[in-house]
Amino acid sequence: MTNRRYALATLALSAIVFIASGTAIAQSDYPNKPVKIIVPFPAGGTSDVMGRMVAEELSKILKQPFIVDNIGGAGGVIGTDRGAKATPDGYTLIQTGVGQNAVAHGLEPLPKYNSNTDFIHIAQVHSGPNVLVVHPSTPFKTLKELVDYAKANPGKLDYGYTPAASGHMAMEQFKQTAGIYMLGIPYRGGGPMMTDILGGTIKMMFINQDVALQHVKAGKLRPLAVSSAQRNPLYPDVPTVAESGYKGFEALSWSGISAPKSVPQPIIDKLDAAMLQVMSSPAIKQRLESQGFVVPQPGAKHYADFIKSEEARWTRVIKTAGIKTP
Repeated sequence: MTNRRYALATLALSAIVFIASGTAIAQSDYPNKPVKIIVPFPAGGTSDVMGRMVAEELSKILKQPFIVDNIGGAGGVIGTDRGAKATPDGYTLIQTGVGQNAVAHGLEPLPKYNSNTDFIHIAQVHSGPNVLVVHPSTPFKTLKELVDYAKANPGKLDYGYTPAASGHMAMEQFKQTAGIYMLGIPYRGGGPMMTDILGGTIKMMFINQDVALQHVKAGKLRPLAVSSAQRNPLYPDVPTVAESGYKGFEALSWSGISAPKSVPQPIIDKLDAAMLQVMSSPAIKQRLESQGFVVPQPGAKHYADFIKSEEARWTRVIKTAGIKTP
């Protein structure tokens, strides 16, 4: 080898070593600048509250700002797609959840991302039921009374829903399980839907337990059943759908934290350890449970497996009901 060739080879090798060492240093001192968490819904809802709770705790643990970036639209698909395509350096994380990472895969057209292969799922953050509530003007005091009426009067009962949201899926699964037909009225958001049920324009809906609670306590809505496998502590006297005669019924709202695929493993390990610390905090446990949420089982594998099972569940429900993209 000539001196020139030797020099060029040495230079190239030095460059590789420099880049590799620089990458290793960048991973070892992660994070050394602010981290963005994409919450794919507008500010103010349950998803936003969960995202900001996680951001606040990660900021304390990892000593850098974790900043929520609300990117709403298409039931969470727009923000999630942007997160999937983000630079995989650990400085963009994504709040994943039931609508955008399970329900969306049963609807046509399919999202441009695959929830099982385009993300590294780090931790589930919350899980909670929907509550089937009716307007007090209705005569129904139990789920059986509602089902009996619906079977005797198909299509005469109406309900509100936000397309592809967890409450929508809970209602579709319930109708299939109970063998009833009711008229669904779509809404662009939970706010207008709540206004209409409080005013008696619509008679019932499944809604997140934390959103419904104040109206239930005020006597403006009557709860008939919760969609979780066990009773919810905020609604101790309200039976589950399962114990009301529909064994095995469960429909949950949930969210978690994920990263784009190809984020280096040392960074994922740091985030995994930090999220384990967040979710094992007594203060976080108390905060979630005080709002009727369940603290999920920890661990990345649990969350990844859970997402797969939820995608399969809601795809079956969607195909059976013939639901189309809103």
